[in-house]
Amino acid sequence: MIANKKEQTRIQFDLHQCTLADAVLDKMRENLDNVLRRVEHFPVADVRVLISWNHRNNDYSVKVSLILPGDTLVGQDHDQAVHAAFDRCLMGLEENIRAYKDRLGQVPERQKQEKRTSQDLAPTPPPDPAAIDQAIRDANYAAFRTATFGYEEPVRKRVGRWIDRYPDIDGRIGQGLEVADIVEEVFLMAFEEYESRPADIRFGDWLESLIDPAVKALQHHPDEELENINLVRSARLAEQGREAL
Repeated sequence: MIANKKEQTRIQFDLHQCTLADAVLDKMRENLDNVLRRVEHFPVADVRVLISWNHRNNDYSVKVSLILPGDTLVGQDHDQAVHAAFDRCLMGLEENIRAYKDRLGQVPERQKQEKRTSQDLAPTPPPDPAAIDQAIRDANYAAFRTATFGYEEPVRKRVGRWIDRYPDIDGRIGQGLEVADIVEEVFLMAFEEYESRPADIRFGDWLESLIDPAVKALQHHPDEELENINLVRSARLAEQGREAL
């Protein structure tokens, strides 16, 4: 855990299947500090930097998650040069910060959206928090999806409206991409980030905050993300088949 200059901000670097020199990490911290100055007046709770080496693609996957009040902003990219991927992540994160500040300036509309979201993301049936926690401990995505099944339809409806903001994604629905794929991406992100989710935000609201990063991931890396989605779907179907026996 690396402390930022702001006492209330925690920065965590997680490295998977790779190691980076201290000088590289120090430079990343310095560049990240420059971005955090844009939100220095907000009570930032956590910043997580996830860096993984992809053996299949021979490149680094970098994801920077910035937790702000009521939202989690994400920058994500990949490249054979880790610093290039990280720098583009920060560029995407800065765009999301600007959009976040713009939303704060649209209070009436934001309140309307929050009210609508509260209605849409009411799960049926309600989830079992103990089952969710157990699925995370067991690293069992199929069990996680079963435990959060009540959110599936509310998330699907929210995704259906959200993609209106992305004409290129909207135009691909039914042509190699489905709303269900975006929904699956949301739950995949929730599964991967569950342990670092903000504790003061309702689970449904947190799920909604992952819709935009999920859409952008499928927008920028469609082949890679769809491959992951198809893999987890196959695993879930296999698990359901074993349970049915």
